[in-house]
Amino acid sequence: MNKFEIRTQSKKDAIVAAALRLFQEKGFIHVSIKDIAAESGVSSVSLYNYFGNKEGVVRECANVLMQNSVRKAKELLGQNIGFKDKMLRALEICADQDYQLLSSPGAVEDQVLSSLYNENTNRIRVEIIQEFIGQGKSEGVIDASVSMDTILELLCAIGPLQSSWAKTENYKDKMAELNRLLLFGLLGT
Repeated sequence: MNKFEIRTQSKKDAIVAAALRLFQEKGFIHVSIKDIAAESGVSSVSLYNYFGNKEGVVRECANVLMQNSVRKAKELLGQNIGFKDKMLRALEICADQDYQLLSSPGAVEDQVLSSLYNENTNRIRVEIIQEFIGQGKSEGVIDASVSMDTILELLCAIGPLQSSWAKTENYKDKMAELNRLLLFGLLGT
């Protein structure tokens, strides 16, 4: 990278870090482009040039949060532990990551934020989920007769439910129950 690219990336990183802090403290609704620019030390013009608008900043925030989760999930794939434990840990990683942004004031009520966030995180998650499902099928833990499409559609269908729980006191408990239900079914096998 040349000096210009390094400076540009540094500004983008500052904007994302500032946006994440502000979204968590005040909520998406109550944070303006000017707030993000002031917090990051970058001009509003630069922010618009890099991300287009506030929604573009949210997309990048989702990407940044997901990259850490993807890295942790990929590390799990290579660990020598049972597949069920891998899946439970991977689902916990994703739930924690969602909680980081969606637990902010007004996040769940803000349909724009929830929609943008879910759209971007689901797009990123699909790749890692497919790797886990493929490994589970090859190990005989996941029923090979259930198509990848059906599994992915089920996981996408429960996304709005997960988001609606983000502000509840027992979010992590509810997510753990949902994860056990997804993995072991109603009969607990």
